[in-house]
Amino acid sequence: MLGIVHGDGPTSRSELTRLTGLNRSTIAALVGELVERGLVVESEPVAANRVGRPSPVVTASPDVVAFAVNPEIDAVTVGRVGLDGVVQRRVRHETDGVPTAAEAAEIAARLVRELADEVPAARVVGVGAAVPGLVHADGGLVRLAPHLGWVDEPFARLLSDATGLPARAANDASTAVVAEGLFGAGAGASDLVFLNGGASGVGGGVVVDGRPLRGRDGFAGEIGHTLVESAGRLCHCGAVGCLETEVGQAELLAVTGLSRAQADELDAALATALAEGDVDVRREVERQVDYVAVALRNVLNAFNPSVIVLGGFLGSLQAAAPDRLLDRVTAQALPGPRDGVQLRRAALGADRLMIGAAELAFADLLADPVRAS
Repeated sequence: MLGIVHGDGPTSRSELTRLTGLNRSTIAALVGELVERGLVVESEPVAANRVGRPSPVVTASPDVVAFAVNPEIDAVTVGRVGLDGVVQRRVRHETDGVPTAAEAAEIAARLVRELADEVPAARVVGVGAAVPGLVHADGGLVRLAPHLGWVDEPFARLLSDATGLPARAANDASTAVVAEGLFGAGAGASDLVFLNGGASGVGGGVVVDGRPLRGRDGFAGEIGHTLVESAGRLCHCGAVGCLETEVGQAELLAVTGLSRAQADELDAALATALAEGDVDVRREVERQVDYVAVALRNVLNAFNPSVIVLGGFLGSLQAAAPDRLLDRVTAQALPGPRDGVQLRRAALGADRLMIGAAELAFADLLADPVRAS
């Protein structure tokens, strides 16, 4: 029940009865216990023209919070997220250079304390971190974060030591696919692939039959390192022609004349340039779209998702040339896997990583509200 109101949002008791198959008295008792534990709140529904007593609405409590951490090459971002899935506050602390794991943990701890002081009555369950790199399935060891220069860094332990709170870490795109699947463009899809393009490269996350695909050690979903050009450029990973080497935000910013600080203006800049017939911009957009299509062909054939969600500059490419991308993907993928697939743009924006990282911290509570509370 807690998982339902957390993921689906405010839900009436009658709807909980229908979804769980439990009778009304059992639902009332369970809701009462969750209310007593401070995990949900009940309210009267908005007035409707219905006969009979309206069913109370159950909502996950915003006073139960987790802190989300996202270390980047030039900043550390921390957010406070309620159990209702709402990002209450987000603070980005810019750094002079690429932070070490220890520096990132100390910065995060300071920001966590500041955000916690704003809500002294809130119940804090822990910290989740979305890291741009390979994170072991144990939820703590960053095996490799190449853009940060981290190798075998126990980032979750560093966070826990610095904040005094339980902490977990995971790959940033793996957390993002969970967020988009619960609250964003992938809501309702049980088989979902998410690809995000940012300044640090291209990350991917996969949900299969409603469960995030982790792999043996937690390293599944590295779609940014799938081969898209056999005669391509050397990637930092040591391979040739990886997706994240052949496409990139930097090239799009350069061809549109934008600085990195203007990355959020990329959509408008591409649209304007294409409308004005800018040949250089069109050539670069088409080049990158064609490589993305090769990667998505592989995604379709390997995972057979119903929805593919694109975020970051990949979303900008989709918006700039939606027909070209879909046509090339479906022309190359196998019949069957390509049938009915939907390409959607990510919906959660900057909140995506905050929500996804917070899910790591909420996991134990959602799995066993009695024991965890």
